[in-house]
Amino acid sequence: MPELDGKVAVVTGATSGIGRGIVERLAVSGAAVVVHGLNATEAEAVAGELRHRGHRAIAAAADLHDAAACRSVITAAVEGFGGVDVLVNNAASTARAYLETALVEEWDAIMAVNLRAPFLLMQEAVRSMKTRGGGSIVNIGSVNAYIGEPKLGPYAVSKGGLMTLTRNAASAFGKYRIRVNQLNVGWTLTEGEDRVKRAEGKGDEWVAEAAATRPFGRLLHPSDVAAAVEYFASDRGAFVSGAVLDVEQFPVGAPPNW
Repeated sequence: MPELDGKVAVVTGATSGIGRGIVERLAVSGAAVVVHGLNATEAEAVAGELRHRGHRAIAAAADLHDAAACRSVITAAVEGFGGVDVLVNNAASTARAYLETALVEEWDAIMAVNLRAPFLLMQEAVRSMKTRGGGSIVNIGSVNAYIGEPKLGPYAVSKGGLMTLTRNAASAFGKYRIRVNQLNVGWTLTEGEDRVKRAEGKGDEWVAEAAATRPFGRLLHPSDVAAAVEYFASDRGAFVSGAVLDVEQFPVGAPPNW
C-alpha cells in the first residue's frame, strides 16, 4: 500500500520546480493532492495531468500576498477532499534585494509570501488536522537562512523566520499530534533557477559550471527535496517534529575546499 494512501496533501507553489516535484511524489505515494499555484490555468494543467495518470488531484489558484486567498487554499482541500492531513509550504518569493537598499514595499512583499502565508496556511490547516487526529506540516526553507547571499537579504531573513515559526509551531501543535518540520534546501536545478541565471547573464554552460562546484557533481533536483518531504509526511517520520533538515551536499559553513 502506498505510504500516503488515504491522506490529503496541500502543496503551495506546485506548478513548477521543487513544488511540482513534491506534489507529484506525494500523489504517487497515494495522497489526494491540492495543487496550488498563482496562475489558475497552470495549476489546473498540473492537476489535470495527475488525474490523467490516475491520481486524485484538484487545483487551487491563489495569490498568497492576500490573507483571505491563503485561507482559501485550505478551504479548497476541505471542500474537495474532506480535510487536510499534510501541508507543504513551498511557495516563496526569491526576489532580489539588498538589506542596505531594499524598499519597504519589497520587504513587505517578500515577508507576505515567505513568512506570513505559511503562518496563515498552517493556522487554517490545523483546524482540519485536529479533527482528523493529527497531521504533518513541512515548511520549505533555504540554506540561505543561516547567512544568505547579500543580494538575497530579505529572502534569507524570511527563511530564518520560517525556522523559528517551524519550531514554535511544532511545540504548540504537538498536543494535537501535528508535526511541523522544515527542509533548508541548497542549490537546486529548476526552471526558475535557469531563468534567473540567464537573466543574470550566465550562458548555456552555467549548469555544468555550477555542477563542477558540488561535491557529488550535480545540483540538487526537485526529486531530492520531494523524497525528504515524503519522509516527514509519512509514518516513517511519525516521531519527528521541530526538526530542521539541511538538504544540501555539504555542511553549511564548510570551507570551500571541504
